[in-house]
Amino acid sequence: MESLLNLFLAFLWSFVIAVFAIPSIISVAHRKNLLDEPNFRGMHQSLTPRLGGLAIFAGFISSMTLFGMSTPSIQKILAGSVLLFFIGLKDDIVAISPFKKFFVQILATGIVVFLGDIRITSFHGFLNIGEIPDGISYAFSFLTIIGITNAVNLIDGLDGLAGSITMVISSVFGLAFFVMDDLPFTFLAVCIIGAIVGFLRYNIHKAIIFMGDTGSLTCGFLVSVMAIEFLHQDKLQASPSISVAILCIPLYDTLRVFGWRILKGRSPFSPDKNHIHHILSRSGLSQLQIVGTLILINMALIGITFVLRGLGDNILLPILIGLFALVTVGLEFLAKKHPEHPKMVMPDALLEQEPV
Repeated sequence: MESLLNLFLAFLWSFVIAVFAIPSIISVAHRKNLLDEPNFRGMHQSLTPRLGGLAIFAGFISSMTLFGMSTPSIQKILAGSVLLFFIGLKDDIVAISPFKKFFVQILATGIVVFLGDIRITSFHGFLNIGEIPDGISYAFSFLTIIGITNAVNLIDGLDGLAGSITMVISSVFGLAFFVMDDLPFTFLAVCIIGAIVGFLRYNIHKAIIFMGDTGSLTCGFLVSVMAIEFLHQDKLQASPSISVAILCIPLYDTLRVFGWRILKGRSPFSPDKNHIHHILSRSGLSQLQIVGTLILINMALIGITFVLRGLGDNILLPILIGLFALVTVGLEFLAKKHPEHPKMVMPDALLEQEPV
């Protein structure tokens, strides 16, 4: 009972801090002209502050400090999230090069993988592979954390989408940790959920503030670490296929757009409006309908995978890949029916103008 009370207080604290911090952040952002201008990549039509991550991080870190359970692993996670918070904040105020952001991501990931020993140590029987050598474990853990961190960052292109999907993912992980009595990570999930719910109060519809890289990089990093910890919950029959289902929206969208750009002979990092939310928007769905649809798809896939987890990864993962292939066919049909305007695509040459 005491744990439940503390979890509620942790959620409430992070929520209240985020809710009350955002109006002041919005006011300062407008006075200092720290605003995101409408451009070919975004879907907003007016100048909008993009420092919502400040409120998310303030709610999260203060709640973790007051109510969270400190362990060596949690300490390393918080240290890594602080690094990503500051590099994201700098990018939201003064644009920096992708290389600098990537370097800090490597540094933050190294803290949790090497110092916190938070890494993927087994493939849980997928392709008949169990425990994996340390070298492969470290490399695959790096790829997983950095990949998921950037995947969450890439879906932050529609009001309420990144926040809502992160909230769903964190809620599923948090519930799993609570059931398995992994209280340190339960508090981690609850604190980020509370902060995001507070942020969504101003972002879910007709957003007056965006989370920016400050929020999306931090949220993506925390989600990636929870995904790795989730794989250690053996009593829940946690497996790679369930993790993929939980993270399906950011992972699938990132892989699809990168693959599409490469097939078109373009850089995979060349921005465009070919993300899932862009295609659904051009097909006529409203912002709230898109967010609601993707949340329902995410939750349905999680439920189906949990129910069928007894089949094992060698069956479930091919099923998931098959479903993703069908979705890809449907999206390509919609994309051709509602094509991207030529002005929505940034030529690769312009990427060279990124600040260094």
